[in-house]
Formats: sequence, structure tokens, C-alpha cells
Amino acid sequence: MEVPYESTGRSRQKGRTKTALVTAAHALLAEGRSPTVEDAAEAAGISRTTAYRYFPNQRELLLAAYPEIQDDASLLPVDAPDDPVARLDLVMREFIGFTRRWEPQLRAQLRLSLEPGSSRPVLRRGRAVRWIEEALEPLAATHPGIDVHGLAVAIRSATGIESLVWLVDIGGLDRDRAAEVLAGSARAILRAALDAESAEPG
Repeated sequence: MEVPYESTGRSRQKGRTKTALVTAAHALLAEGRSPTVEDAAEAAGISRTTAYRYFPNQRELLLAAYPEIQDDASLLPVDAPDDPVARLDLVMREFIGFTRRWEPQLRAQLRLSLEPGSSRPVLRRGRAVRWIEEALEPLAATHPGIDVHGLAVAIRSATGIESLVWLVDIGGLDRDRAAEVLAGSARAILRAALDAESAEPG
């Protein structure tokens, strides 16, 4: 099995070099550019030859530039309410804020995910679905007929970077209004599920 270049010898220095390249890529993405390995190397003050040892192509660089957040992180405060609607509002505020804050990087990941024959990209880790499921946890006790995972997937489909891109680029909304639409969509999907279960016989 091939050992990554940064894992062999002088690991701390190599870690700093890799971090500098990723940081440069973040900055270039934030400027609206789609940086190549050469672009990141120049911005970081690192030779192209060295940069290619860490990232053999642009795709690998852009994948590494995915916004970092702990996989086990929660978007709910420690004193989160029990009401699923209120909990979902709190999670959506954080999730939509995260999406807007990292929009250039997430757009880059979205482009990679749409490439023909591309492998499963980092964008599809499913963390957002887990965050939404956590918001909906009280439904297991109060509305056992609702498929919480399926509901979380439906909400995620209407509230992520894909929806933001459509609302801004195609729908023509400014980002503040687009954020309101995303939050409203999440709330509407949840209320529709609650209403549907309440209407079922028994």
C-alpha cells in the first residue's frame, strides 16, 4: 500500500506545508476562483514540484479543501428544547449559516460530485442528515409513525448547497432571502409530515 508523502519523515514540517496549500486553496476559492495545484503553490509560496507531492492534481486539492467540522459535532445547544419544530429551526440556522460561510468550497465539492465517473466525494458524508435526525429525535416518542431518517433526508434535499445554488443562480434570490426560503422549506416539510401522521386513522 502506498504511503502518503506527508507521512514519511519530517511529518510536522510536511503537515505544515500541506496545511499551507489547503489554506491557500480556501482563500482562492473564497475569491471565486477554482485553484489549480500551481495556483495554490504560488499563493502559499511553495514550489510547484513540492506541491505536486501532496496533491497530484486539482481534484485532490479541492477535495482536501472541504470545510472541516467534527463528524460527531452537534448543531444543537446544550439547552435545546424538546419541541422538534424549534429544534429543527435551531439546526437549520446553524446548517444554513455553515453553508453560506463555506459556499465557495461547497460549490467546488458540488462540481466534483457531478463529474462523470467521479468517486463518492466528501460532500456526501451525510453529516447534515445526522444533524437533522438529532433535531427530530423527539418524534420517536411523540410520533412513532414517522420515519425520522426518511424525513431528515427529505429536509436535507431541500436545504443544502444544491438548493442554495439553485435559489441564487437560477431563482435570482439574494442570499439572505435564499436562506429564509431554505429554513421555511425545512419547517414546511416537517409540518407536512406531522399533519399527515395526525390525519391517519387510529
